[in-house]
Amino acid sequence: MDRKAAYWFAVHARSRHEKQVDSFLKEKCIDSFLPLIKTLSRRRDRKVFVDLPLFPGYLFVNIPLDNVFDVISTRGVVRIIGTDPFTPTPIPEKQVNDIKILVNSNVKLDPYKYLQSGTKIRVKAGPLMGIEGILLKRKANYRVVVSVDLLQRATAAEVCIADIEPID
Repeated sequence: MDRKAAYWFAVHARSRHEKQVDSFLKEKCIDSFLPLIKTLSRRRDRKVFVDLPLFPGYLFVNIPLDNVFDVISTRGVVRIIGTDPFTPTPIPEKQVNDIKILVNSNVKLDPYKYLQSGTKIRVKAGPLMGIEGILLKRKANYRVVVSVDLLQRATAAEVCIADIEPID
């Protein structure tokens, strides 16, 4: 891995500090991405929409390996996720881009448990065109599940069965 090239990494943040960590990273001019979803929250006297992290406790940074210390030294950061405790593991750019497309589309997102097996599919039409994931049937609706392997987290979005094709 080239130490000067930028890679996407998953950052584990303190519980309920994801937005604050994202802000601190942006102040340091570090390219960060915190996927948020709008959720209806009940207050005592009213219901309000709030932005909650799609993957609670996690956000993404796009940095070279030489800048790992800048991220780890940021207040609220617990660690950078990796298969080895002291070596961060990059996340494929395609997975991060797919999550960005899902968050920016007006499709209702539903955090979903991580799936290792299932039919791999690609969305060939509609607002989610190009996204690859796993097909899931839930009641009468079909969903595409997009996973971030390293975090073992996933999110699901509804799709029309006519808009998908299997991947070999």
